[in-house]
Amino acid sequence: MTQQQPKPAHIDWISLTLYVVFVISGLLCIYASVFKETNPNIYDMDMNYGKQLLWIVISSFIALLILLVDEKLFYAFAYGFYGITIILLLATFVIGAEIKGSSSWIRIGGFQIQPAEFAKFGTALALAKFLSGYNINFKDLKVKLICYAIIALPMIIILLQNETGSALVFASFSLVLYREGLPGWLLLGGVGLAILAVLALLFPPLNIIIFLGVLAVIVLVFVRRTTLLIFLTIGVVAISSIYVSTVNYAFENVLQAHQRTRINVLLGKEVDLKGAGYNVQQSLIAIGSGGAFGKGYLEGTQNKFRFVPEQSTDFIFCTIGEEFGFLGSLIFVILYMLLLYRLLVMAERQRSKFNRVYGYSIIAILFFHFLINIGMTLGLMPVIGIPLPFFSYGGSALLSFTILLFIFIRLDANRVNELKSFE
Repeated sequence: MTQQQPKPAHIDWISLTLYVVFVISGLLCIYASVFKETNPNIYDMDMNYGKQLLWIVISSFIALLILLVDEKLFYAFAYGFYGITIILLLATFVIGAEIKGSSSWIRIGGFQIQPAEFAKFGTALALAKFLSGYNINFKDLKVKLICYAIIALPMIIILLQNETGSALVFASFSLVLYREGLPGWLLLGGVGLAILAVLALLFPPLNIIIFLGVLAVIVLVFVRRTTLLIFLTIGVVAISSIYVSTVNYAFENVLQAHQRTRINVLLGKEVDLKGAGYNVQQSLIAIGSGGAFGKGYLEGTQNKFRFVPEQSTDFIFCTIGEEFGFLGSLIFVILYMLLLYRLLVMAERQRSKFNRVYGYSIIAILFFHFLINIGMTLGLMPVIGIPLPFFSYGGSALLSFTILLFIFIRLDANRVNELKSFE
C-alpha cells in the first residue's frame, strides 16, 4: 500500500484558515482576560497565555503530522484509538488528580491532561468505522444497539468522574445517527423528554401527571379513537408520569448541591448573585458593557479587575463581548457558523461513508460546544464547564479539537484520489 501525500490544492484551506484565525484570536482573548500591566510578557509560562502558546505550538506540530501521514491509518486503527482513550479514562480512577471537584485529570510533570477530551475523537473514529463496515445497515436493531454502546461507554465513565458537562457532549452523536437513518420521531421524543424534565423541575410532579391525564382525555375525545391510539395514549401518559417522578428523584438524590443550585438559578427558582448565579451575572454585565463596538482590546474593566470567574476558560466569550462589543461578537458567531457550514459541505462531498460519519461527528461536537458555551455566558444554559473550541484556555481541549478537525481535513484531502470507498 503506497502512501498518497495530500496535494496543497486538495487541502480545504477555508477550514484550515478559520482554524488559524480562531486559535490566534483565542490566544489574544486569553491574554486579555488575565492581562497584567506589570507583566505583559506573552511568553510567561506561569500565565495561562504562556501555557496556551506552548499548546498551540504542540497542536500545530500534531496537525502537520496528521496531514503528512497516510489517511488510511485512521480507518485501520480507529478501534485502537478508541480503546486507548477508554483505557486513559479508566486510568483516572487510579492515577487521576481531582481538580474543581472532578477526578478526570491526569498530571504529567507540570501539565494536566483530560482524557475525556480525547475520548471525543476516539468515539468519532470508532463510530465511523463501525457504520462503514461491510453489510452494516443502521435499520437493524443490533446495529443501533452497538452504536449506542460505542457512545455510551465513554459517556458513563466520564459521568462517574463527576464531569457532567463533558459527558453530555456525547449526546451530540445523536445528530450523526440521525444523518445515518435514525428516525426523526426519536429526536423529537428526546426534545420532548427535555421539555418534560424542565417542567418537572418547575412544577410539582402530581400537577404534571394530572395535566398529562387531562391532555390524554382531550386527545381521545376529539381525535378518532382506535384501539391502537387508546393503548398508545395510555402508554405515553404512564411512561411520562414515571419519567417525571424519576427526574425529581434524580435531581434531589443524584445531583450534587452546587449542581442543583445552578439549575434552580437558571430556572429562576433561586436568586443567588453571590454564589451560583455570580458567574452568569458578571458575564452578562461584561458582555452588556461592551455596547455596540466594545471598549477596545485590553480595555475591558470586567476582565482587567477579575470580576468574571473562569474568564479565560468557560467564560472566554465575555472577553469578546466586552472588548469588541456586539459587532465583534456577531463577526465571531458568523465565522464560527461558517466553519460549521464548511465542514457540512465537506462531509456531504465524501465518497467514503467512514469519512462522512466522522465529518458529521465533528460538526455535532463543535456545534454542541458552541451552543452550550455561548448559552452559559448569556444565562440561557446551566453552567456545566463546556469550553469554547479553539478559544478557551486548556491544552487538552485545544489539542483534542485540533486532532479532531485535522483528521477530517486529512481525510477530505484524499477524496480526489480514492479509487474505492471503505464501504
